[in-house]
Amino acid sequence: MQVTDAVTTPPNWELYRRTVVDIRFPDRTVRIKPRPRGTAEGPFPELPGPAGTVALHVVTAYDPHGRPALTEDNARAQARLLDELGRRGLAWWPATGSDVHGTHIEQSVAVAGLSDSAARELGRRFGQDAVFAWTPGTWRLLSCDGGATDIDAVLVRDAVGTIPTGAESRRRAPGRAPARPPTAPPPAGPETTPVSPPV
Repeated sequence: MQVTDAVTTPPNWELYRRTVVDIRFPDRTVRIKPRPRGTAEGPFPELPGPAGTVALHVVTAYDPHGRPALTEDNARAQARLLDELGRRGLAWWPATGSDVHGTHIEQSVAVAGLSDSAARELGRRFGQDAVFAWTPGTWRLLSCDGGATDIDAVLVRDAVGTIPTGAESRRRAPGRAPARPPTAPPPAGPETTPVSPPV
């Protein structure tokens, strides 16, 4: 069952609701698909931070206001987002958001340590219509401007293959984001702030 607040939603809301998200943790990549409420499957990862940290927010700087941008503009915007996360000292992991067929893919990040309001504000600062919030058993779509929320359950599975790697996922020291988009492809191996294996 879908629950939507009685608030105006962005024009691309239905597309956002069907987004598939891959998150690359150090030990595996998981694929998150929205499901009808009450049908949650799959583990939620143990997150770093204070006890009770039980949310990941997925944010991107790609294609502000739902309009396609040039590759270079998207890369610069995403680098600014990663710089911001680094300045705040937030733990994050590379992610992608795509349509169900994988024809439209946006580099993203899964961030621990944000409240819903802080995640919405971050998305708003980077021109986004919405961000995602993942908690055990629930996948929520949060409008950055209007306050609308869709609530669904979530299906979590190990991803088949790997998520596309962009400049944003280069090897870096924990808690640090690259200062500018690198030009070489990312090296193999763990690339993110360490977390405990999913339970």
